[in-house]
Amino acid sequence: MEFKDYYKILGVDRHADQKAVSAAFRRLARESHPDVNKRKGAEERFKEINEAYQVLGDPQKRSRYDQIYDAYKSGRVPWQDLFGRVAGAPGGWGTGPGGVTFEVGDLGDLEEIFGRGGAGGAFSDFFQQLFGGLGGFGRTATRTRAPEALRLESSVEITLEEAFRGGRRQIRVPELGRSFDVEIPKGIRSGQTIRLAGAADGQDLYLRVQVAPHRLFERTDDDLVVEVPITISEAALGAEIEVPTLEGRVKMVVPAGTQTGSRFRLRGLGMPHPRGEGRGDLYVRVKVVTPTGLGPRERELFEELRRVRRENPRQTLWS
Repeated sequence: MEFKDYYKILGVDRHADQKAVSAAFRRLARESHPDVNKRKGAEERFKEINEAYQVLGDPQKRSRYDQIYDAYKSGRVPWQDLFGRVAGAPGGWGTGPGGVTFEVGDLGDLEEIFGRGGAGGAFSDFFQQLFGGLGGFGRTATRTRAPEALRLESSVEITLEEAFRGGRRQIRVPELGRSFDVEIPKGIRSGQTIRLAGAADGQDLYLRVQVAPHRLFERTDDDLVVEVPITISEAALGAEIEVPTLEGRVKMVVPAGTQTGSRFRLRGLGMPHPRGEGRGDLYVRVKVVTPTGLGPRERELFEELRRVRRENPRQTLWS
């Protein structure tokens, strides 16, 4: 069985950091993608690059591969003899049902990743021996998500207003030094991705979205929370107040006797649901503001209120 030098395949040093490994993979994957490179052997080269990155792009797999790599380079120990030992190590590469050594769902749709070549033969005998054998891998890894290790991914920050409205905007991807016209779905949440099919020289580009914190609104899934200050008289007597939303101001009635921290629900004024129709809710949390810098007349009125309303709200603590 031929030894596979994954470092040589990606053109990186044995001690290259993960950032350098990822950068080399992305560059080579773009150059060799079958949809871009029509030369003979490009597809096999693309598979080989992806196989190398499956190992070197994962710190745990890379650490185990390095044991065999160092033995191969030194020549002091037959590197083939290490396969059984490493595969049987605690927490190591022992095979699971059907010989599968890692989660098929994490490896993705190989037919999509490797193009017309399909999943058959996507990984070399060396790779299969290294990870304990793949068994029925090619038959089971279908129509699952693309593997994280093989995805060309960048991040983008958008405002809460952009997530609310959706629409198109230019987004620059520093890793590629290019800008893309991107459709932002209404209601998108932090952590979700936008897929740009074939955008990076034939390779799919995934933009992981981060919605920036807002100065007024807190977001929980599709609901929003806003804190609104009210006066002591509004809290005691009740009032109609204006409340901010992402579409402008609306009016809301504060009932008499409202306490600080009380929450009121305004249905359907939150974020759009990412899938399907409808919207979340807006929760208004009120904060009673105690006046400062009282004038003589104001102080007189508060003194009168204290004499008239003789109560101790802390009494409930001992009752």
